[in-house]
Amino acid sequence: MDKVILTPLKQIIHPKGDIYHGMKKSDVGYDGFGEAYFSTINKEDIKGWKKHTLMTLNLVVPVGAIEFVVYDEEGKSFFTQTLSQENYQRLTVKPNAWMAFRGIGEHNILLNLANIEHNPDEALNIPLEEISYEW
Repeated sequence: MDKVILTPLKQIIHPKGDIYHGMKKSDVGYDGFGEAYFSTINKEDIKGWKKHTLMTLNLVVPVGAIEFVVYDEEGKSFFTQTLSQENYQRLTVKPNAWMAFRGIGEHNILLNLANIEHNPDEALNIPLEEISYEW
């Protein structure tokens, strides 16, 4: 899917505390910086569907496990990926793709490194039932 980039990330394991890389401005998928925020999702809860019209998302899951589903309505195709410490990667989602995600672990935190600041008028939301996907 051309609206999605999956990038393996480096983890540095250290006896006094680990380091989890997120993003560098030289990385593929970097499209500027607007804001960074953390979001939590409870186990088995689903958030979505949301489509950003301008924002590029760069999603990292340093705690727990989260299943992401991206839907391209033009190609009628889905991209799915579960991110976690065991599958530590960054998911870049470009504008104009529908996205939803589900908490898998007991405690789940995602980091979004967005290219623009949050603007509630920039995104569209629809109920989960609007896009047929078997969770």
